[in-house]
Amino acid sequence: MIQEALDALRKGEMVLLYDFDNRERETDLTMRSDRITHRDICRMRHDAGGLICTAIPYASAKKLGLPFARDVLKNCAMVEQLGDIPYDPSNNSSFSLWVNHRNTFTGITDKDRSLTVNALSQVVQNTLDGEPVVFKEQFRTPGHMPVLIAAEKLLDQRHGQTELSVAMAEMAGINPTISICEMLDDESGLALSKEEAIRYAKKYGLVFVEGSEVLEEWDNRQT
Repeated sequence: MIQEALDALRKGEMVLLYDFDNRERETDLTMRSDRITHRDICRMRHDAGGLICTAIPYASAKKLGLPFARDVLKNCAMVEQLGDIPYDPSNNSSFSLWVNHRNTFTGITDKDRSLTVNALSQVVQNTLDGEPVVFKEQFRTPGHMPVLIAAEKLLDQRHGQTELSVAMAEMAGINPTISICEMLDDESGLALSKEEAIRYAKKYGLVFVEGSEVLEEWDNRQT
């Protein structure tokens, strides 16, 4: 289903992206950030229910001066240490800052978050085009949109939803700024099972793709 997933991303459609049975075992509603509207944010919070985040490439984050949250909080006693993440002890989390666009009001409404997400995709595109960007002129922190920074070597380094989604965007040839939201189960209090996520995809005519398929396509393109 990987080619169908890449095509869906190109069209601005949501894709259900599952990571791995031996990792988080979670499915994220995944969509290119430059096409997101407030209705898409609404769907993510209603139908998925997890944390709505926006993933960006490492190189863009570096040009924008965006740090990892762990580096900002390095002097805090409770800051994450390598090995703390039970499903991925060899890597740190990808969280950076939580931001609002300066033209938002509270930052949490669907329209405010879509504005922030769209603007994030634009500044990433600007970095890719070699244009100068002063991030602080458009964004402030703390805010309501968590930014995730993909590992520098993407899937050659880390297999998280951040890397899977950004790698898919790169393979699709689109702006590599992707917004994701974990799908949760109201009944069990856990992540939505893979089987239920597949049923959701079939019900709404969306593509369901597994991390193993993304990784295989990624590896094939590296050879």
